[in-house]
Amino acid sequence: MMETSSTAIPARLFSTIIPNLISVLKHTQSAEGVVTPQAKQALLQATNDLKNTLTQAKDYASSIPGGELNFQEQDELLLMLEKLRDHKWQELAHFAHKVTSEAKLFTQVEDVKMEVDSTASTPFGS
Repeated sequence: MMETSSTAIPARLFSTIIPNLISVLKHTQSAEGVVTPQAKQALLQATNDLKNTLTQAKDYASSIPGGELNFQEQDELLLMLEKLRDHKWQELAHFAHKVTSEAKLFTQVEDVKMEVDSTASTPFGS
């Protein structure tokens, strides 16, 4: 059995799947086919290698923490993520409204300062 306590993905295991599949295909499509006992044995060995590699890869993939969620758990997770998204959008909208309000207030204060400065620098009529 494969050790799954390591956090590293066993790249060597997964990188052998395609070559094992190619080996099976070559044995099934060779000129001698599966007529001779040697060809049958080679095909059986290639098929078993592929089967074992796929079994190990499946076992590894199934043992990854959090990798198995049933439909109800997936629905609950999606609902929670949607609520989180909606909450973040509300926070963003509130922040945007606050920034816009503060910008308007700042503009109004600047307008009042400009009026005061303009009034103070206007000479009085004689």
